[in-house]
Amino acid sequence: MTTALLVAGLIMMIGAAVQGTIGFGLNLIAGPILALIDPMLVPVPVLFAGTALAAMMMVRERGAVSWSGVGWAMLGRLPGNLLGVLALAMLPASGFNLVIGLSVVVCVVLSVITWNPQPTRPALVVAGTASGAFGTIASIGGPPIALVYQNQTGPTIRSTLSAFFLLASISSLITLAATGHVEQRHLTAAAFLVPFLFAGMLISGPLRKHVEGPRLRVGVLAVATASALLLIGRSLLG
Repeated sequence: MTTALLVAGLIMMIGAAVQGTIGFGLNLIAGPILALIDPMLVPVPVLFAGTALAAMMMVRERGAVSWSGVGWAMLGRLPGNLLGVLALAMLPASGFNLVIGLSVVVCVVLSVITWNPQPTRPALVVAGTASGAFGTIASIGGPPIALVYQNQTGPTIRSTLSAFFLLASISSLITLAATGHVEQRHLTAAAFLVPFLFAGMLISGPLRKHVEGPRLRVGVLAVATASALLLIGRSLLG
């Protein structure tokens, strides 16, 4: 178990470095691998650790948080969670993974060609709803919000996404705790993983200076595309 946790910690550190640099990516990198290492690590320990990372990142660049944007996105997140639950109850998850993956790919292609998204209120509500549904179905809720903010400055993207992830993760943990899915072993594993996340955030510190403007946008689109391909592959192979 100790060896498995060490490997999981290193994976979380890499994911935290990516998220600390561009604003999201921890769940994309760590979620699937940690599920293979030990299913117990997903989702509760990852959610707890991710909550800690989001809080640290938000504090690091707290002056750049767009709280109004977070509020409008969270307004869509809660009904999005319900849509995700209903979708899982009605149809096979593989079909939804394929639809989600293709939707993200289309958004990325449009972003490269013509689409110039801005964090307007309607866009944030729609993105928040998509994030809630995608996160509930596939545990990957970052791309919709990240795509809306892709043309903003690095501090705004990272801090605002962190604030959104913090509130979203807390709501998920409350739901899991209320339904009896949080145990002492989950808390112990999460406590072990947090220092690795802190190390990853420290690594991202100097990287942020080299990933700004067009490079940051490319990073956001690249990670969004990777998440989409992961979902498509999971659907086709599953």
